Amino acid sequence: MEKVEIVEVGPRDGLQNIPGFVPTETKIALIHAIADSGVKRMEIGSFVSPKAIPQMQDMDLVVQGLRPMPNIVKMALVPNSKGARRAFSHGITDLEMVISMTDGHNNSNVGRPTSESLADLEYLLLEVDPDSKLNLRIGLATSFHCPFEGLTPETKTLSNIEKMLKFRNGLEFALADTTGMATPQAVKSLAQQAIKHFGNDATFIFHGHDTSGFGIANILAGLEAGLRSFDTAVAGLGGCPYAPGASGNIPSEDVVYLLHRMGMDTGIDLEKLMQASDIAASIPTAIEASHVRKMPRETALSLAKVA
Repeated sequence: MEKVEIVEVGPRDGLQNIPGFVPTETKIALIHAIADSGVKRMEIGSFVSPKAIPQMQDMDLVVQGLRPMPNIVKMALVPNSKGARRAFSHGITDLEMVISMTDGHNNSNVGRPTSESLADLEYLLLEVDPDSKLNLRIGLATSFHCPFEGLTPETKTLSNIEKMLKFRNGLEFALADTTGMATPQAVKSLAQQAIKHFGNDATFIFHGHDTSGFGIANILAGLEAGLRSFDTAVAGLGGCPYAPGASGNIPSEDVVYLLHRMGMDTGIDLEKLMQASDIAASIPTAIEASHVRKMPRETALSLAKVA
């Protein structure tokens, strides 16, 4: 069976927008439950300013409370080289830095234009990590649409990818539908162009939100374009605090259910993933968006095993 990677972003992107503080022990339990489902890579949180993202103020405690998970790639989001140094101090070398493709969103997100974030990335790669010890993913926020500037030209995203690959080859780029406004045609086109022009020097993943209801359709468009890695969040939690109107991430269990019914291999146990989803959905004020969770569980699990 063809393999597809699901990267779980619930513990970071899924939780960051929940208004009430999620207790440290709940975050740890969620991460452990996701790991038990067979997910091999996940965002466990972010090393950001507590003032900017209060939900992540206990990141140090979360990392310290995790059991050993040697088979899991633990990723952490960092806003800048300062955050990267914090992550390094905890032994985390799989990092994600988000850089918006539009100045409007980058200013809202990290308080500076895109060009300054690119300069900080260059500093991180050439000065903080000259020996290439870290595995770095760049989240290309607003790759398709910006809440402040409208539709993002495809050429702008491709141009920024080219600039960043001059700093270092081998980066991973997340084509991010930050506001959930991308159409399947746009996802397929940008993914195809990115793979065509930079596929020998970089890897690509799709990060989507389901604001317009196109989330699953966009996953399928990404598959058709040649992508084989996708960000999702248990129960469809999430949203961007700096993108007004953006809804949650594409639900992990919906994507795994679909891929299994299509005969694809994710390596994930859907039943155990649903148990992790139960933890996420039980968090006070959390807004879930999963379709599979609304189905009779036995039916969903049996159908997903047919393939």
